[in-house]
Amino acid sequence: MLAVRQLSKSFAGPDGTRVPVVAVAEFDLAAGEQLALRGESGSGKTTFLHLIAGILAADAGEVRLDGVEMTALGEPARDRLRAEKLGYIFQTFNLLQGFTVLENVLLGMSFGPRGADRAHARAVLERVGLGHRLGHFPRQLSTGQQQRVAVARALANRPRLVLADEPTGNLDARHAGEALALIREVCREQGAALLLVSHDEGVLGQFQLRRDFAELNQVLREARR
Repeated sequence: MLAVRQLSKSFAGPDGTRVPVVAVAEFDLAAGEQLALRGESGSGKTTFLHLIAGILAADAGEVRLDGVEMTALGEPARDRLRAEKLGYIFQTFNLLQGFTVLENVLLGMSFGPRGADRAHARAVLERVGLGHRLGHFPRQLSTGQQQRVAVARALANRPRLVLADEPTGNLDARHAGEALALIREVCREQGAALLLVSHDEGVLGQFQLRRDFAELNQVLREARR
């Protein structure tokens, strides 16, 4: 499902020199597999997810998603592939405050190959327990409910891969557990692979498959020497 090879990314520092952030030689995730990456703040784990998603262009290397080389595509083609194959769950939810719950999900679907399917959007929102909140705006929801909208939006296009960046970071312990269970369960139902990054040991401990991002990222390995 996902194959990463010799992937690197750097950013310009204040003095104009390049500062390496990500250098991952090899990483694979099989179809339907669920894996948690442990990574502290500032470790480059969000950059790594953005490179996988094609939100950022890599300096070098290859990201192959469901057989398609993301890194060989121009920005418009990366956007189309992301809309077709990927679901992304952000820590900050990234909901549009001027749109209702249903409209937030429909807008996300509109970028996918199937377009905005109102019946399916309603069904996904029912699945995450928000069928009674379709006409509400994000500001009218609890934090836990907003995360459920974000989950529904990420999964509405039936992605092959779901990326989750600290998805429980803004939730209390009870709601964090509920959100994580929901994400994993819906991914299993849809046959989607899940790559989650977190620094929370309680979250990481729920996964049978776990890896430390510091072991993958050569930048971090070298910094520790």
